[in-house]
Amino acid sequence: MRLGIYGGAFDPVHLGHLLLAESCREQCRLDEVWFVPTRRPAHRPDSLTPGKERMEMLELAIAGVREFRVSRLELDRDVVSRTVETLHEIRQQRPADELFLLIGADSLRDFMTWKEPEAIAELATITAVNRDTTAAQQYLSALPESVQRKVQFVSMPPVGVSATDIRERAASGRSLRFQLPRAVEVYIEQHGLYRQI
Repeated sequence: MRLGIYGGAFDPVHLGHLLLAESCREQCRLDEVWFVPTRRPAHRPDSLTPGKERMEMLELAIAGVREFRVSRLELDRDVVSRTVETLHEIRQQRPADELFLLIGADSLRDFMTWKEPEAIAELATITAVNRDTTAAQQYLSALPESVQRKVQFVSMPPVGVSATDIRERAASGRSLRFQLPRAVEVYIEQHGLYRQI
C-alpha cells in the first residue's frame, strides 16, 4: 500500500489541509492518507485545543472519504511529537507499505532541525506541497543530497486559509463560512471553541 502520513496540529482542520491531502493522494497515487494530529508539537510552543476535540473535527471533515483516515498514534503518546518516531512506529506495524510524509514545501527550510532528518528520509518519501516554486527549490538545494533524493514535489491550487486566522475569526465572532467543512464550523460553534485566544 502507498500510504500518506500527514501530521500537524489541525487546530482546526480547514479546507487547505484537505486540499493538500487530496492533491498528494491524487498526484502520488496514494491508497490512503492518514491524518495524524499531534499531541505536543516540537515546533509550536503555544497551547492546543484538546486532542479529543481536534480528532473529532478531523473525523467530521473527512467523513465519507474512504481513502482518508485519522490516526491516534501521536495523541496516545504523552511526549513531544517527533515525526521520526511516528514513522518508525508505522513502519513496524506496516512493514510492506511505502510511506509518504506530506508536508508544506516551506517546511523544507527547517527540515534539518527536525529530529533525525536523514532517518525520516530513509523511512518515507518526503512529499512537499509546492506553493512557491523559487523558494521551494532554494530550500531543497540547501538539504544534503541524501535527503534531496527522497523529496518529491506536489502542486496544489493556492488557498488563503490558515488555522491561526480561523481561530482569530472565531474569537472575534466573525464568519468561518467556506474556510472549513460545514460540519467543523458547526462543531466549533456548538463547543464554543476559540472564543478566547
